Amino acid sequence: MEKKIRLFEGELKLMELLWANEGATAKELARLAAEKTGWNKNTTYTVIRKLVAKGAIERSEPDFVCRSLISREEVGKYEAKKVLRSFFGGSAKKLFSSFMADGTLSAAEADELRKMIEEYGRKK
Repeated sequence: MEKKIRLFEGELKLMELLWANEGATAKELARLAAEKTGWNKNTTYTVIRKLVAKGAIERSEPDFVCRSLISREEVGKYEAKKVLRSFFGGSAKKLFSSFMADGTLSAAEADELRKMIEEYGRKK
């Protein structure tokens, strides 16, 4: 089941670290966050507490081992749907039209999307 958890920028940064280092301790995440983002230990622990409260991660003893309860794919899908609703009125067609209009979508990507849509049509 898809969890609908809204992550803010800082929370997403910490989730990226956790997804790349699944099972890291809070201490290890604090060290990684200091290296990658310049956060101090207290900032990292605060973000961990917020993510635990949201149900995005669990923290267990010993050593406050952290495990993600949501996947990168779940978060990406939720955020993509939110953008689709907010900026394109829920229309995937409008979204892709905007990419085609400004040249963001390459010919290779368009071919790939065409194949995906054809495959999707065959399954329906």
